[in-house]
Amino acid sequence: MKQLRESLALALLAVLPFSAFLVTVGTRVIAGPNQAPLTMLAFWKEGLLAILCGMVILEVLGSSKRDHDGIPGFDMLDACIVLLFVLSVIVHRFTHGELRAYIYGFRYDFIPLVAFLIVRRVQWSDAFWKRAFAVLLSVGVLIGLYGIATMMLPVSFFTALGYSDLHSLYLPDAPIAAFQQIGGTGIRRVQSVMSGPNQLGLWLLIPWSIALVSLLRTIPSRKAWIQPLVIFAMLDLVLSLTFSRAAWLSATVIFVIAALRILPRKYALVGIGAVAGIGIVSVGALSFLAPEIVMRAASTRDHLTRPIAAVRMIRDHPIGLGLGAAGPASNRLSDPCVFLEPGADAAWAKDRPQLCVFVGGEQVQPFDSAQGGPPEPCNCPLLPENWYLQLGVELGIAGFLLFLGWTLLALFGLARIDREQFPVFLAFLGISVAALVLHAWEDSAVAYSMMILVAACLPVMGSTGVRARR
Repeated sequence: MKQLRESLALALLAVLPFSAFLVTVGTRVIAGPNQAPLTMLAFWKEGLLAILCGMVILEVLGSSKRDHDGIPGFDMLDACIVLLFVLSVIVHRFTHGELRAYIYGFRYDFIPLVAFLIVRRVQWSDAFWKRAFAVLLSVGVLIGLYGIATMMLPVSFFTALGYSDLHSLYLPDAPIAAFQQIGGTGIRRVQSVMSGPNQLGLWLLIPWSIALVSLLRTIPSRKAWIQPLVIFAMLDLVLSLTFSRAAWLSATVIFVIAALRILPRKYALVGIGAVAGIGIVSVGALSFLAPEIVMRAASTRDHLTRPIAAVRMIRDHPIGLGLGAAGPASNRLSDPCVFLEPGADAAWAKDRPQLCVFVGGEQVQPFDSAQGGPPEPCNCPLLPENWYLQLGVELGIAGFLLFLGWTLLALFGLARIDREQFPVFLAFLGISVAALVLHAWEDSAVAYSMMILVAACLPVMGSTGVRARR
């Protein structure tokens, strides 16, 4: 059972990043062009994750009966998750009470946490870690190579696969866009096989951290550095081409922590100084030569104003608005809204009447063509641009504190893990940092992959009170 369970986990780690691509192509084959992703295809990953969790439960029950050890213990990480779930039910009961919103909210907020709670109940072999890191590096290189190719492929290639003919837009009832462009330019942001460039950037932090640690460990010995350098350089290039500032920030934090932890102090300080210098010069040059790449006024403004609005909402609704009221679940259940700068031309959207278009904060589409009057107000999604504040909007101050507490406990636990699993700590730290400015845990490839790895690093305390040894 253990070998089969670890093989299934490795398969999930390998295939999860391809989910958006596979669902898009599968929908095109089954339902034809211009169709929203088929639900029966989109939930394949949750099905496999459920099988993995079921195998863990059976293994735990079988082991407890055979060895008379009892069910593995319960610690503060588990308690935070259970309390969050109980809180979600209570808040749902006293707020919107919409089952559909709760289900979507549960899918994004709780499935990864529930998987973590279950998967950590068993031990994972040293062979699993070696194979897992090898799989993640191989998949990262493959996804990176395809991502670079997508920068040059024509739009017709993507529409033939089933992608939308639009770019940079999310429509709940339509195929996903094949790529995003930096506003005001024709520059594509690489998203490869994933659903967006930010999602790719955050997932890449996992193999990127593995490659970084492998490379840094070769520096003191000066041996076998060519292959780690080539893999790291390729992953770093693709990470850069996502133009995800949140991923860039997280990668910077990861590099500083990794250098201080792995390298001798003099090497670490020199490396950090060199990277800081290169980063400052690069950002300065881009800001002068192509400010739209770094500044992105509209996006930057959202990253500042939306969290402030979320804090005010938490203040006004301290018990929360209910699961699914904010974040990616809200995106799925609300009207698709596009916000343009004052004076922008919205004529391009006229053949997309389902789009709610705002120019300078004023709604200009859709109009009530039957009555010739002004447009009816759109129900735009509530996006705090911060995962912690999203939980606060949904589940109130208590939900915010519980998830923040769970994250800190996991980070403290990972900081003490074995040397070989150090990349998992770095990747989790990076994604946790990105969650300050993005809905970082919304993508299943990021959330499920990370939770499997973190759970395997933090096995629960056994009935004897001693943490299981790997």
